Amino acid sequence: RAAVALACALACVGVQAQWVVGQVAPLSGKGGPQGRAYAQGMRLHFDQVNKAGGIQGQPVQLVVMDDGGHAEDTVLRTRELLAKSNPVVLAGFMGNGNLAGVLGSGLLDKERISLVGYQRNNTQVARAATIFSTRAGLQDEMAKIASHLAIVGITRLALVVEERADLEAVTQLVQQAVTPANAKLVAQVTLKSGRSTATQAVEQLQKTKPAPQAILLVASSPATAAFVEAYRMDSGTAQIYANSDSDIEQLTTRLPPEFMSGLSIAQVVPSPYRVSMRLNKEFRDAVAAAPKAADIPVSYAMMEGYVNAKVVAEALRRAQSVSREKVTAALRNFSAHDLGGYWVTFKPESQFGSRFVDLSIVSASGRISQ
Repeated sequence: RAAVALACALACVGVQAQWVVGQVAPLSGKGGPQGRAYAQGMRLHFDQVNKAGGIQGQPVQLVVMDDGGHAEDTVLRTRELLAKSNPVVLAGFMGNGNLAGVLGSGLLDKERISLVGYQRNNTQVARAATIFSTRAGLQDEMAKIASHLAIVGITRLALVVEERADLEAVTQLVQQAVTPANAKLVAQVTLKSGRSTATQAVEQLQKTKPAPQAILLVASSPATAAFVEAYRMDSGTAQIYANSDSDIEQLTTRLPPEFMSGLSIAQVVPSPYRVSMRLNKEFRDAVAAAPKAADIPVSYAMMEGYVNAKVVAEALRRAQSVSREKVTAALRNFSAHDLGGYWVTFKPESQFGSRFVDLSIVSASGRISQ
């Protein structure tokens, strides 16, 4: 009996009783609302999956650790999560510096594990073979905005970018994105942290001749709020178009309606507030069926987490067994998959699985519309 027990124990080494998906994101601090909403969105779909019997007969468990938004803590928490929970895939990380820290640590390659989905636009991702973005890239966002503006004859654009390590690469990418729309960047301003630097950025823009007709803003929610406030206070008249790094729900809590009015933001997932396709309906059904989380309201971040979980679940189905390597292989060969009107495809030459970009705008009454 002892020999049989030992043989069984040895045979079972490394076998998991469930699929573990690991997330390291800010659950506290300034990015806490987005981090909690994204995690909740993933839970919504995984709960749907588990109620339907799981994947290959196994339930999916989401394990989330808080990095507080600090890049150094992202690496520490990721290392801790990998050691304690042995996930088969990572998902839903946030922040450019945070993602750069994980890439620089070599953890993904060392642990032979993939990361599916992250918030923010990081130009280093194109060189990372184990990171798969389930959202459109910054170039698609800027191209969408530029083509929209070109329709109404707006081609003089200013670019305001929050200070970051890949600033030069971002500037070049935006220039390439707006050129097909015959648009031109007449000014480029770096936005550093702090309210005073936002004011300085606005002063620099106001001196630009000819004046820009619209401003392209690539910045986090806090930096966007500071800039928009300073620009409105200085009676700036150019239209402001922010990329998806800005969370529209966070901005509505930081800025008064008169400052938000007319602000447009590129969205990389369908609206969580209306039903325009099957994906929206499935999301809203999941929200209705889940216990209410008082501190986690419905948001674009929650919808993005839901979308990301659907991609993760499909990759697990295609993997055929619980293995990090097989999940990565499934992702690398992830042919066009319809999530309900939102298509995701991963190709060897592109880590960006989607090209979906929509534009939301805030009305004078504070309502968000497309």
